Amino acid sequence: MDVFEAIRGRRSVRRFKPDPVPDEDLEKILEAGIWAPSAGNLQPWEFIVVRDARTRDALCDAAYGQEWVREAPVVIVVCANTMRSAAYYGERGMTLYCIQDTAAAIQNMLLAAYALGYGTCWIGAFSEEEVRRMLGIPEHIRPVALIPLGRPAEHPSPPPRRPLSSVVHYERYSG
Repeated sequence: MDVFEAIRGRRSVRRFKPDPVPDEDLEKILEAGIWAPSAGNLQPWEFIVVRDARTRDALCDAAYGQEWVREAPVVIVVCANTMRSAAYYGERGMTLYCIQDTAAAIQNMLLAAYALGYGTCWIGAFSEEEVRRMLGIPEHIRPVALIPLGRPAEHPSPPPRRPLSSVVHYERYSG
């Protein structure tokens, strides 16, 4: 699949078929994540793969009842190792660079999943503390996103986009 086709075709999917995700497909998706760029090539991401139904139920509760977390056969919990980035970049590495790096990994995984025929949804609305507690995540590892993954049971239409002319500024901000 052409990268521009993947960028324009990927959608946030909130209804999934119960079909299991084969390990080889999951590995390709995770592999796409580790090929993302990162500040200083520190690669601060950590991925927790959740297949267990009870854990997905608890993740759904931690995500304020977003049912598609429970419905997807797999949820990838993407975390940032804040100390890995802070060790080299200090406070900015801990509070910004590791988040930017994991966001790049997330986008790679979303596009790879779409190219393989899977649906995903990037979820940032959840209780970090609940997720940390239930998955045994240490303090220096920050849960950044939940990615439900599975075969889509819906095919949402493309949402409208702001035109380039309203978001691109040349040489300086022109508000």
